[in-house]
Amino acid sequence: IPAEESEDEPAAGEERPDTRLSQQDTAGGSQEGSKDRSKEGAVTEGTDGDGQREGQEAEQPDRALATSNKPRKKKKKRKTKKNSAGENVEDNDLEDIDSLLERIEDPRLAPQSQGGITTDSRPLLYVEHRNLNPENELKRYFGARAVLGDQRPRQRQRQYVRSMWLTAPKNTWPRYSKTGITMQLLDTRRGVQHFTFEHHREYQQVQFKFLDAVESMDPNNIVLLLQMNPYHVDSLLQLSDVCRMQEDQEMARDLIERALYSLECAFHPVFSLTSGTCRLDYRRPENRAFFLALFKHLMFLEKRGCPRTALEFCKLILSLDPENDPLCVLLLIDFLSLRAREYTFLTRLFQEWESHRNLSQLPNFAFSVPLAYFFLSQQEERPELERSQARERAARLIQLALIMFPSVLMPLLDHCSVQPDARVASHPFFGLNAQISQSPALNQLTSLYVGRTHALWKDPAVMAWLEPHVHEVLRMVEAQDALVQEAEHKRKIRYQSAPRNIYRHIILSEMKEATAALPLEVTSQPVMGFDPLPPLDSIVSYTRPERTSHPSNESTLSLFFRSLLPNFNLQGDIRHDGDDEAGAAQDLNQGVNRLMAAMRDMLANIQFQEPPRDDNPEGDGDWD
Repeated sequence: IPAEESEDEPAAGEERPDTRLSQQDTAGGSQEGSKDRSKEGAVTEGTDGDGQREGQEAEQPDRALATSNKPRKKKKKRKTKKNSAGENVEDNDLEDIDSLLERIEDPRLAPQSQGGITTDSRPLLYVEHRNLNPENELKRYFGARAVLGDQRPRQRQRQYVRSMWLTAPKNTWPRYSKTGITMQLLDTRRGVQHFTFEHHREYQQVQFKFLDAVESMDPNNIVLLLQMNPYHVDSLLQLSDVCRMQEDQEMARDLIERALYSLECAFHPVFSLTSGTCRLDYRRPENRAFFLALFKHLMFLEKRGCPRTALEFCKLILSLDPENDPLCVLLLIDFLSLRAREYTFLTRLFQEWESHRNLSQLPNFAFSVPLAYFFLSQQEERPELERSQARERAARLIQLALIMFPSVLMPLLDHCSVQPDARVASHPFFGLNAQISQSPALNQLTSLYVGRTHALWKDPAVMAWLEPHVHEVLRMVEAQDALVQEAEHKRKIRYQSAPRNIYRHIILSEMKEATAALPLEVTSQPVMGFDPLPPLDSIVSYTRPERTSHPSNESTLSLFFRSLLPNFNLQGDIRHDGDDEAGAAQDLNQGVNRLMAAMRDMLANIQFQEPPRDDNPEGDGDWD
């Protein structure tokens, strides 16, 4: 075996036994003896090889210098690894882990995200752990050096913290301790596991204090509560909203990540983020914080420029309760799919769920799916047959969307700063009448879609594709096509009132176009950031105890005098005796007497100041 092979593969596991074999063959050793020694060398690293190498160095110094230089260095390095106290072992292990992570994150080794066999064979709502980390997405955009900077050496000296999938713990966070939240497995039905969070007694007491702090309308009380309980989830959610209103986006995002970290530490050992078979019931108040924290986190990720990571979190929320969808993330998942260029996922979701969920009756799917097919038809690396099929589907679906939801076109063009031609602008089918005649519930859906996704339609190529289909729809309207009349009939029957989860989604999304269209019964009631519009059929496991303080039965007149005279007390001292009826008249007389005494005291303390006199008036002079 020549020396070049040993230099080509310096890290092979059986390098030194092979090198010893080559040296023995060169020295004239027998073939059977070399096989036996190779077996011994493959199992253990003895000292016989060193003696053989020293003998060969004496006989053939030149060849020994060429062949045994590198193996000898390797052996010394390995001995150092075995004998060292742990520093070299730790450094090399970390380097190996980093190299493995780089290989895993290599896009050539990752499964194909568009049209690949691996992706299609997985469940629709399959969540990948590596896509839950926004740093991986930022590395693909800007490179690892720009994202990580000098963080790598610092992480080796960092104190030990639990490794999490949802968030990365920060050194600036308070030290984590048990909060009193746990997760229990309720039951397993048809391969689907139903979990729930539970609050222990100590956490319930903190929750009651939090509700008192919210009712005080003072954010400082929530800050004080968090200083004592730094991982109370509802306090983190509520204070995050306060920070966001004060334009402190970084602190608001940090509080949401801390809430996710607290909840993930309480996960059940069987609970899986990626399987898509774990369920949480939103009707239980203990589970709502996890839904809301995930939703707020994905909104921050989308604003941060990580749509792929936000899409993965959106799939996670949908997998927790796909039947009820309490936060109605179906109104958002199409936008994130288009932003992340996951067109195949969006079209697959539409194909698999259209039959039982009627996704085409939502304006966002009606317009986003043909847009996804259009983008697929523009990908030159795809076969021509797939591209032509995508073009046909895009044309058919966009015409159906314009017929079903004509009120979307004009606001969409207005947001894109596109002036329609005279025929489209003057036609009543797309005109102002289409927006006025639609129901308020449909108006909320269309306003939400236009306000959220209008930037995706600004592409000149998209507008050039949309224009002929608009004229084709106008031709069908003028020809009184049956599809047009059927769509008008559906709009009149459906969309009478929106379900509560759509209202909840609009409130959390904070799209001003959709928020302005909310009905009065939603806007008139207070909406709390930690639990917006709770379900009407909530499953309550524990209730807040009644206040221990005695309720105030003071009249309006009594409250008025109390505002003037803080010492005034109509009720006097609270009697602990149960004889209320006997002392009712006496209490009334005492109250009147106290009122009169307080009035006399107030009148006696009133002092009227005389106007100031000027003893030496200036300017004594004549009046003329």
